Amino acid sequence: MNVMSPTAKNAALLSCPSCHLLTRKPAVFGKSHAAICPRCGERIYERKPDSITRTWALVIAAFIFYIPANVLPIMTVTSMGKAQSDTILSGVIYFIKTGMWPIALVIFVASVFVPLLKLFILTYLLISLHVRSLWRPKDRTRLYRITEMIGRWSMVDIYVVTLMVALVKLGAIADIEVAPGAMHFAAVVVITIFAAMSFDPRLIWDKMEARHD
Repeated sequence: MNVMSPTAKNAALLSCPSCHLLTRKPAVFGKSHAAICPRCGERIYERKPDSITRTWALVIAAFIFYIPANVLPIMTVTSMGKAQSDTILSGVIYFIKTGMWPIALVIFVASVFVPLLKLFILTYLLISLHVRSLWRPKDRTRLYRITEMIGRWSMVDIYVVTLMVALVKLGAIADIEVAPGAMHFAAVVVITIFAAMSFDPRLIWDKMEARHD
């Protein structure tokens, strides 16, 4: 018979989501009675409230915004009276054609590949919880940690557009304006960050503990 190592849950300990201090579970505790961290004052729950439902809602919303983020132009460049609108992919293609492969690779990875990969990983983790999967909990936890860490780097494309809009203001000679695709893309990045924050990876291990009860 396999015996799992002691966990904070089994030891009646709670982890603060802000400062990660372990606190003894109070006598009166539940969804309507949260504990308070003695160090930072944050409200503490045994598990993030409605974690799966919230994460599903945010992931679906991010998938919806991802389509116009890549179909609509992200910026409009006006040069000598001639305007040209570019999407994220058309910008990548432009840099490839001009021989700027490193820039094209950075934009593609940060703005196209990473957000989509993050959404697929979160979707896989949610489905694995629904089917009560016991497959490789350590690897699934690592996947979540990677997703949580790399999500913010998708903002690089928004930073580039923002800098170009602020710097290039030459009237009729040259001008750059933000297009609707940038708003949708920013929404995708922010929503996926919140989705990763709302997901509770401890639910993966709850399934393992239930198996050994």
